[in-house]
Amino acid sequence: MQGARRSRRVGFCLSDKKRKKINLASFTELCGTRGIEVVEIDLSRPMAAQGPFDVIVHKLSDVMVEAAHDCQSQQLLANFQEYMAAHPLTVLLDPLPAMGRLLDRFTSYRIMSHLQHSMADDRICSPPYLELSAGEPGEIRDAVARHQLSFPLICKTRVAHGSNSHEMALIFSVAGLSDVRPPCVLQSFVSHGAVLHKVFVVGQAHFTVERPSLKNFPSGPCDRKTIFFNSREVSKPESCSNLTALDEEVAPPTPPSDAVLGAMVAELRTELGMALFGVDVIVDNKTQRLTIIDINIFPGYEGVNQFFSALLSHIETLLGATGGESCEARDSPE
Repeated sequence: MQGARRSRRVGFCLSDKKRKKINLASFTELCGTRGIEVVEIDLSRPMAAQGPFDVIVHKLSDVMVEAAHDCQSQQLLANFQEYMAAHPLTVLLDPLPAMGRLLDRFTSYRIMSHLQHSMADDRICSPPYLELSAGEPGEIRDAVARHQLSFPLICKTRVAHGSNSHEMALIFSVAGLSDVRPPCVLQSFVSHGAVLHKVFVVGQAHFTVERPSLKNFPSGPCDRKTIFFNSREVSKPESCSNLTALDEEVAPPTPPSDAVLGAMVAELRTELGMALFGVDVIVDNKTQRLTIIDINIFPGYEGVNQFFSALLSHIETLLGATGGESCEARDSPE
């Protein structure tokens, strides 16, 4: 039926936890005022019966990680990919291959290292790091020396998603390298005044929120035992961990320049091909350089009051890019 104006439809494919965290029910009401229908996608049911969709917003990282060893997750992921292949005009936030790169810290750290060189901006850097696929303590010690990493070291799991990905260790000496369990990443620790800047990206917009972070530690090896910690617990807004309490009186670090953050986000947006991601940055106490320490898939956006409006604006931009024609009109036969 030519000329009919049907509702524009946006599918959300999220876990129950993620759905509640971003308050999808409230966002659905907001979309309704703009003539956009929000559909909660159930992966256990055929997607064709739930569609069609103009845009799909998802966080399938859990399913992608589990698909490596779980047949049911493999099937769910295959069904989703089959639907997307059959509906190439549906816009996906974000593409699965792009997200897959950030599930592997080896890959995401290479991206951070490349960013430092591609931007050629002395105000931005990423700490030296080492990828460890395997190795005995002696081999790990030699690798740390070859790569000129400095103690203390942060040890992070290779898999960058899931509860285990937040389990980290702070290693202070060669003896502490016996606590390393490959596959993992070792990254030189940078003292930063116990302040983490979480940069949340939504389409063309970005927002910065301060969070607690690890306190300062002296550079160089010492006889302190390895500290094991959960980064989510340390950096949550209400954190009261003793790891975030500074031992000395220090001036607060200079907040990062929004112009520098904007340039970094623009470069990452192009490099990643993604619209919903987060970047963890700190400011080096000594050099005042903006230091990128992690990139995250579809973060929680806690503290970003403009998240709904920014996401809606981005979705409406995408809908406009389709020519204003609804998915039903595009998918229906003439």
